[in-house]
Amino acid sequence: MPARGPDLLLRNADPQVQPEVPRRRTRHQTVTALRGVPMFAGFSSKHLQRLAKETDELAFAPGEPIVEEGMLGETLFVVLEGRAKVVRGKRTIARVLPGEFFGELSALDGGPRTASIVAETPVRVIRLFRKTLVELLRDEPKVTIDLLEGIARRIREIDRRER
Repeated sequence: MPARGPDLLLRNADPQVQPEVPRRRTRHQTVTALRGVPMFAGFSSKHLQRLAKETDELAFAPGEPIVEEGMLGETLFVVLEGRAKVVRGKRTIARVLPGEFFGELSALDGGPRTASIVAETPVRVIRLFRKTLVELLRDEPKVTIDLLEGIARRIREIDRRER
């Protein structure tokens, strides 16, 4: 399957290029949204500010796919507004709501999406690229421990839900 979709938009793009949707949020709001992602829970405000600076905002209409199962991905999304369904195969397995996130695995390894996410209502998300996260980890290796602890918390949370 050829690579396409929102993950490819702005890949290696010039940082001066404007995001697809004009920024309607403040940096503080973006930091707050990123702080809600469990794998970033141990990050300092300074580190969250650095990530927030590199995010952009996207909008999706009802029925529009945000990511597609099996596509290579490299971004994490945090839902700001709206509701989307999580589809694996042809089955809806969950929903994502404001404050929730998806795409953390692809943001870590650049691998294929494990499910599709489809907007059910108008949806606004912030998007964080893998490249931004990797640059932070490369520049500040001690942050990697915080990230690993956050990933472990997420795995335990998922494990508790499945029992």
